[in-house]
Amino acid sequence: MYTAGFSEMFPDIDIEVTVDLSKYHNARIDAQRIRGDNRVDVVHVQTVNDFPYWKQHGLLQPYRPDGLDEVDPDFVDPDGAYYALFVFAFSNVVDTKVIPEEQGPREATDYLRPELKDRIVLTYPHDDDAVLFQFEQIIAKHGYGWLEKLLAQNPMWVRGTATPLAVIGSGERAATFTSFYYLNPPAGDSMRFILPKEDFFQAWYQTGAILKDAPHPAAAKLYMSYRLSQQAQQASAQWPTRRDVQIPGWKPIDQYGNTDPRGFREFMLDRARVERLRGIMEDFIGPVQGDNPTGVDRSWH
Repeated sequence: MYTAGFSEMFPDIDIEVTVDLSKYHNARIDAQRIRGDNRVDVVHVQTVNDFPYWKQHGLLQPYRPDGLDEVDPDFVDPDGAYYALFVFAFSNVVDTKVIPEEQGPREATDYLRPELKDRIVLTYPHDDDAVLFQFEQIIAKHGYGWLEKLLAQNPMWVRGTATPLAVIGSGERAATFTSFYYLNPPAGDSMRFILPKEDFFQAWYQTGAILKDAPHPAAAKLYMSYRLSQQAQQASAQWPTRRDVQIPGWKPIDQYGNTDPRGFREFMLDRARVERLRGIMEDFIGPVQGDNPTGVDRSWH
């Protein structure tokens, strides 16, 4: 998803992408700095709170690619040390071969319907801060009574926000609200991403930066310029960050009143708030179980 267009445009540049949980990526970046052995050119992760820290500690190389002026300046570092590359969102996903789209759960309370008992799969909120913020916002509206009723539905709890898609695809469960999916799926694809009309859905500006000690700085700048090009933004799986690019059939992300990318950034910067809520979620749901779903070998260093 991240490299296909870039590799087609620049076939002579070898590119390697490591997909992992953001809370592991950020630790890896910090540990490489401590060892003085950076092997990474570009990082874009969910943990938006890391970028001001990395800038403060001199880990980032400022660069302003073409197209950056079309990105909301509230999500662009004034020195160009980091900036939003695309938008991710978590909300309802169903396989329409199992649940027709018009019958799929849309609002948070829909997941309490009797017919969905034993058919829901969800990412542990205390294992993913974006899902954690999503739960915080839903609970702020519906209360912890909603969470208790949700738990009575016997949801399957998994690690990673891509895992529910695999579980739904296998037929083991039928619905989730803690995953992303293509806004406009390919022809023949039966999975659908369904936004709520009233309740909160989680969206944030996925932030990226070039590391100061990038082994291939010229290629890194080329990659960042590609990511913010109109071509790449138009091909976004979900929303672009450029305000002059629109996805057919969908409003720009800042026109949805039931999501809060700025609120998520504030949440991520308040680590005491995050840790307190993690503890509450673990008390309700139980400890996170399972291996890292990405399968990344963390002993590579």
